[in-house]
Amino acid sequence: MSARKIGVTELVLRDAHQSLMATRMATEDMIGACEDIDNAGFWSVECWGGATYDAAIRFLNEDPWERLRTFRKLMPKSRLQMLLRGQNLLGYRHYEDYVVDKFVEKSAENGMDVFRVFDALNDPRNMARAMQAVRDAGKHAQGTICYTISPVHTVDGYIKLAGQLIDMGAESIALKDMAALLQPQPAYDIVKGIKDTYGDVQINVHCHSTTGVTLVSLMKAIEAGADVVDTAISSMSLGPGHNPTESLVEMLEGTGYETDLDMERLLRIRDHFAGVRPKYKEFESKTLVDTNIFLSQIPGGMLSNMESQLKAQGAGDRINEVMEEVPRVKADAGHPPLVTPSSQIVGTQAVFNVLMGRYKVMTGEFADLMLGYYGECLGERNPEVVAIAQAQAKKEPISVRPADLMEPEWEHLTEEASKLEGFNGTEEDVLTNAMFPNVAAKFLATRAEGPKSVAKTPEQLSAEQAKAAGPAQGITAPVKYNVKFAGREHSVTVEPA
Repeated sequence: MSARKIGVTELVLRDAHQSLMATRMATEDMIGACEDIDNAGFWSVECWGGATYDAAIRFLNEDPWERLRTFRKLMPKSRLQMLLRGQNLLGYRHYEDYVVDKFVEKSAENGMDVFRVFDALNDPRNMARAMQAVRDAGKHAQGTICYTISPVHTVDGYIKLAGQLIDMGAESIALKDMAALLQPQPAYDIVKGIKDTYGDVQINVHCHSTTGVTLVSLMKAIEAGADVVDTAISSMSLGPGHNPTESLVEMLEGTGYETDLDMERLLRIRDHFAGVRPKYKEFESKTLVDTNIFLSQIPGGMLSNMESQLKAQGAGDRINEVMEEVPRVKADAGHPPLVTPSSQIVGTQAVFNVLMGRYKVMTGEFADLMLGYYGECLGERNPEVVAIAQAQAKKEPISVRPADLMEPEWEHLTEEASKLEGFNGTEEDVLTNAMFPNVAAKFLATRAEGPKSVAKTPEQLSAEQAKAAGPAQGITAPVKYNVKFAGREHSVTVEPA
């Protein structure tokens, strides 16, 4: 019997460096590997979306649309894939439907093929418009289940959500484990349940590696029928990142499953990024393995964000209190999965609760989360906290799809962008300003100056290594030795050079 082929999505151009080095990698450090990536045999190449758009304009003075066009040109054979936050697009608020349509249309025009559409609350209503827009553009709409653990999240519930996404027109289903919480048995049960219930729908599985168990979870998901799994080339893997691509290939040896990836190409990709990674050392996460995540459910990026918030308040020593508070805040909010933007909203509120007392101060975003303005959570919200949110925000809770309450905004967004220095008149620039208005204004004004890499140069790295080694420890004063030779003793003095 021939082996079953398992597709692989390579993450090195997006989520790998987002997870390991705060999304700081410049396009110039990726392009050298693109030919090998394009020819290695991946099912898709994730290279855009997530936090890359924000980081490109905020830190690198790079146009994210130009990055996408570059990848399209350099990887003509590949399915290019992005992560899209449903009605949030790549920003941190909801956008009205026409803006969602326009963003998907422009992403497709500039080269995107596969849109992994998710919602931080797993609210299908917040994914529906983006999924439809992807289908209208003739591209691959991948409906996404964000995996979390709570008293209200069950295998049957995830299977039901998969059915809702299929009914919406999902061409494939992604099981997205952003915090490395997906243990082997639930991975098997969810994938098998979806396959048994809905037939031969394609299932992609995405795991981070932070807890140390998820390479086994990928194996169990494959055994249950998963069609595609996400990995990152080994030189850009593990820690809060992902499982290594080459390790997956070797793990499947002799199992009846195979990837058909070109190992020679993989090794060249590995070596390229092994050379690149040291340049970004100052941005690297220090986490290697963290099994505390099974208790706190805090993804790595969220943890570093909370640590920096506490240090800014001179309270860095209170991180353990915050980690204990996060699950309580999460429960009060109805157990949302902790992924952008819900992770930032819940994490920041937990910090405020520890520093100022529980809900003495409530962020506007957390109030909106409690009142339904981000969508519906699976669990029931704590009515006492809802009342506090209502009093502070001075607005009523809602149960409709949040975008249904939004007025058309494309004309206004176009007008706003047209006033900015450096605006080039394109709809892409309108979208950039729509998602990150303050950051975009600065970026558009300086775009003509070109990209500004934050990586260390080889000369800077050499200087740092020399400094770390310290000064050469030579002789700094005369040293006298008594030496015996041929039965006679001699006095020898060694002078410093």
